[in-house]
Formats: sequence, structure tokens, C-alpha cells
Amino acid sequence: MLYIRESRGDIFKIIGANVRYYRGLYNLNNPNKRISQAKLAEMCDVSTGLIGSLETGKVLGISVPVLYNISQILNVGIEKFFENRE
Repeated sequence: MLYIRESRGDIFKIIGANVRYYRGLYNLNNPNKRISQAKLAEMCDVSTGLIGSLETGKVLGISVPVLYNISQILNVGIEKFFENRE
């Protein structure tokens, strides 16, 4: 069983930082054309504000389907969003 040591707020800061990181890597062939928050939000059918708040750690809850959609769009396993990069 996996035990998480971080607090709830810390977990969402980690998730948000990883979404921001992988969104920046979205188009490795042309880094100047990375996916914007607005485009990612549109593709996930959520608000741009939600993506922005998620990336800055201000969201303390996000549905699994939305997180899964983000992972599919960014072509990264959903588990990567939970890795602490520090």
C-alpha cells in the first residue's frame, strides 16, 4: 500500500507543478509552440482558470477524469503527476 506523507495542499502543489512541467514539454519538436493553458483547458472541457489554479497549487481538489484527460492530452502517465520533483 502507498502512503502519502505530504499534506493535502502539498499533494495538489505537486500535481500542479507537474502539470505545468509536462505542459511545457508537450511539443518537444518546437518548444516555442507549447500548449497553452487555454488550449489545454479547451481540450479538457474545463475553464482556463481551473488549469491556472491547478498549476499554481491553489486547487485543493480535481476529479480523476479531468486529471486523466490532462494526462492523455499531454501524453504522460497519470502517475507522473504525483512525483515530487524537489
